Amino acid sequence: MEPLIIGVAGGSGAGKTTVVRHIIDTFREECILLLQHDSYYRDLKHLPFSERTQQNFDHPSALETELMIRHIKALKEGYQVEIPIYDFTNHIRKDETRLVEPRDIILIDGILIFNEKELRELMDIKLYVDTDDDIRLLRRIQRDIVERDRELENVLHQYKKFVRPMHLEFVEPSKRYADIIIPRGGQNKVALDMVNALIQDHLN
Repeated sequence: MEPLIIGVAGGSGAGKTTVVRHIIDTFREECILLLQHDSYYRDLKHLPFSERTQQNFDHPSALETELMIRHIKALKEGYQVEIPIYDFTNHIRKDETRLVEPRDIILIDGILIFNEKELRELMDIKLYVDTDDDIRLLRRIQRDIVERDRELENVLHQYKKFVRPMHLEFVEPSKRYADIIIPRGGQNKVALDMVNALIQDHLN
């Protein structure tokens, strides 16, 4: 049986991770493979660090989505694949990769995963996590400073120059492709219960 493929999209800081964690906790972690679109950022080793930091990481072209598509197709056919590991501090791919094998459920997480038609059409269920802009910004500031070792000034500059314009151009419009829109993300218990029922129905 081919795996059930679930896409979880939404703006940066919307709460996608909470929704993904909820699905993993509900349907047993050993049955689920999580693929993050962020793992497929293009390798920028060829650029000086000062130039890497100026790249627009919120544009679809920053991601090697075509590689992710090939990996998902291979997983659907029962093959193992090697997922890139991205270094967000230095904006490069690490030399090592993560070997993964197919599981009953493949979760795809990313802000731009509904933007690419070929990737979108591989998904059986498409979820969009919708959260107010101010809350998303606060979460992004906290994540980038704590987890990615960024300076506040750099985070705000990136948000104003890249994140917000790209959200309005690419992420927000992709909401129309969702099967379920989840307002307030992981705090929306009613929507999460609906998601559980939909997944269970597909599995049955």
